[in-house]
Amino acid sequence: MTITGGCFCGRVRYEVAAPLFNARSCHCSRCRKAFSGAGSAYAEVVPGSFSWAVGEESLRRYESAPGWGLCFCGTCGTTLCGLHQGAVHGVTLGSIDGDPGIEIAMHIFVGSKAPWDHIGGTAPQFDEMPE
Repeated sequence: MTITGGCFCGRVRYEVAAPLFNARSCHCSRCRKAFSGAGSAYAEVVPGSFSWAVGEESLRRYESAPGWGLCFCGTCGTTLCGLHQGAVHGVTLGSIDGDPGIEIAMHIFVGSKAPWDHIGGTAPQFDEMPE
């Protein structure tokens, strides 16, 4: 099963040729800013399984910490993926077309969530990153 996704304006599209894993939602203040919401919904990709289908030239990259960063569409601003050491580490679940075949397995950094954020569902919640 190939997973496909892209940005809001459709200029950038990607494919993932392997199942996603380690899906989580981070509620830290940095993720709230980067994703303009209650936090991030993100899942990791198997190394080598990710490819840009179209629009790679429209991407913008932002290094948020040494070796770590984000890719987003330079036209509409959609955050598409996370980077580690220049390679795609994972994708934002909101940018995926249809059912990604995975659910959020945990909520992390709940200890610093926004006061207006009311987390639902049954996934476990951790004040910080679990060991």
